[in-house]
Amino acid sequence: MNQTDIIRKAQEYFLRQDNLYGCAETTFMVLKEAYDLPDARDSSVAMALNGGIAYSGGLCGAITGAALAVGMLAERRLSDHKDAKRIARLIIAEYMDEFKATYLDVDCRALVGLDFRQEEQHQRFLESGIWRTRCMAQIEFAIRRLFDLRHRHTWEETIQRIQS
Repeated sequence: MNQTDIIRKAQEYFLRQDNLYGCAETTFMVLKEAYDLPDARDSSVAMALNGGIAYSGGLCGAITGAALAVGMLAERRLSDHKDAKRIARLIIAEYMDEFKATYLDVDCRALVGLDFRQEEQHQRFLESGIWRTRCMAQIEFAIRRLFDLRHRHTWEETIQRIQS
């Protein structure tokens, strides 16, 4: 699958009328598929991360879902767990810096301006279509930024760059 196919798949998951998958789940699933990780359709570990972790408005799900997938990839590629953890953190820290530079924040509530724990604001979010535009753009940003880690040479180049 190429990057365009993965973005299309993310759109299929995230833009469903029934809102079955949130931002964290979508990002996690499609990056797992891009990285050829097991159980790509299993979003269960990311379920409670949507809306900034349990609708708290914290860290954007496009970031947390990506962090889960990159962590899985690091664990698969690096034999030492401590090294895998360190590399995954460095990759995600750099991605978060780029995300913040692009979107001016990393927290869901600041990005969408609504508190999902208040049912009327969550409903307003769904009806407004912000999720179809702004949130989808943030998921696509994650894919564009992290997709090429699937290639061994990009992975190695990234490790060399972030360690120097």
